[in-house]
Order: sequence, then C-alpha cells, then structure tokens
Amino acid sequence: MAARRTAVVTDSTAQLDAATVERLGVVVVPLQVVIGDEVYDEDTDAGSAERITEALRGRTPVSTSRPGPAVLEELYARLTAEGHDEILSVHLSGAVSGTYESALLAARTVDVPIRTVDTRQVGPATGYAVESAVARLREGATLDAAAKAARDRAAAAESLFYVDSLEYLRRGGRVGAAAALVGGVLAVKPILTIENGTVASKEKVRTASKALARLEALAVEASGEQQVEIGVAHLANPDAAATLTEALTERLADQLGGREVRCSELSAVLGVHAGPGTVAVCVAPLPV
Repeated sequence: MAARRTAVVTDSTAQLDAATVERLGVVVVPLQVVIGDEVYDEDTDAGSAERITEALRGRTPVSTSRPGPAVLEELYARLTAEGHDEILSVHLSGAVSGTYESALLAARTVDVPIRTVDTRQVGPATGYAVESAVARLREGATLDAAAKAARDRAAAAESLFYVDSLEYLRRGGRVGAAAALVGGVLAVKPILTIENGTVASKEKVRTASKALARLEALAVEASGEQQVEIGVAHLANPDAAATLTEALTERLADQLGGREVRCSELSAVLGVHAGPGTVAVCVAPLPV
C-alpha cells in the first residue's frame, strides 16, 4: 500500500523562516497588512515588519486582513489535485483572527480528509505546533494524531510579550482580557500573555528595563526543568531582543540541550497590533 501523502498548511504569523518551511515541507498562507489604501501580503518586502513600523510611527493608517475562505479553498483544491490524500491546516488563535474560520469554511469544499487546528496561540507557539505535527506525521501517525500533537504542543507553550504601549492593541480591538490596563497605559509597562486564545495581562511594571528583566525571569520559570525550545521575536527593538536571547541561551543551557534560541523580527501582522518596541518570548516544552 502506498504511503499517505499529507499536506500541512499554516499561516504566515507562525514565524517559520524560509529554511524551516522548506525543511518541514509545509505550505504557508500569507495574511495581509493594509497600509493606507494598499494591501500587501505580509511575507513580502512591501508588507514587511520594517515597512509597517515606519507606517505606525508616521501615523499612517495600518490594519490587517485574514485570507478569505476562497483563498484557502483554492489552496486545498490545488493540494488535492497535486495528489495529496489528506490535509492538516494549523493556524493562529481564532479568537484574534478570522484565519481559522476561513480554514473551517474552506474545508467543507474538499473531497479529502482535512483537519483544521485552532492553536489558541500566536507567533512562534503556532510554529512549534506545526513542527510537532510534521514530526508525528513523519513517524507514521494518523491525521488525527498529528492534529492532536499540534494542539498539545500549543497548549503547553507559554507566550509572553512586552509592549511599549497598549495603544496598538486597543486600536485593533485585540486587547482582550488586558482591557483593564488601557486606562493606565501611560503609567505601566505591561507584560502580556496569551490566555484562552486572547491577550491577557500577566504583570505590570514601571519601566521598560524592568519589563525585559521580568520577561527573562518568567521564561526561565516557564521552562522549569523541562527540555524546551524557545523563540524570541521583536518589532523595531533588536538590541533588547538580542540581549534577551543571549541571557536565555546562557541561563537555560541545560533545558535547551544545544538547541538555538531563535530570534527574529515579529510577523508584520502581529506587529501591527503589538506596536514598535515589542519584545516577545515563547517557551515551548518538547513533547515527552
């Protein structure tokens, strides 16, 4: 019997670089950024994090857009025509983006088995969920088992981020359970997390330096004695991200087991809502 051909789809907010996408063999669907009247895929230079940072600081109107159901329907149809027997589609939290809803709607039109996964996460945590799903498939796991691996990896991950201002989250309506902080936005430097798929408050500190120190401490605490993978991301704050990356590499050497702490610029779509100055860290325990 021929081996099943399973296509794995995710979206561009998963923070998977080109080399990782190629290694995993996954298909990435771009979300869009809207700068003024122009719409760009976020994985292009025109829709890059650098471009949206410039627009945000210049107070040019910037928003984001999900891929519509028709986009995913066309993709699923193409993958089926290319000979894939089943599809696994893993996406960022449906509570902050309509991407998962688009995947659900598109899945109804496909004649092959398809599983859609709402990771209830954003950024690197979604990427780690994709990696776990691919690993299970390569071990010969079923489509359902791979989907469960993605959900379990995402649920075990902790996403933490510091934003310089809650204003961008407020503008985009993504402030979630952290809404109570908005009134005191000038008085605090919030550390946020993803809880039940939405943005929630973790801690409040008074300065950016204290916020970054707490990010480091919280990441170490989240790691515990487990073997972990860690991703650091930032928007227009490379020095702080590099400092955090270096500190975690040193402090969590045993838990990392030689794995590199990935440091990258934040997805442009996520950056629109988090704003310049953001530093984020994801701690993702390895499956046992």
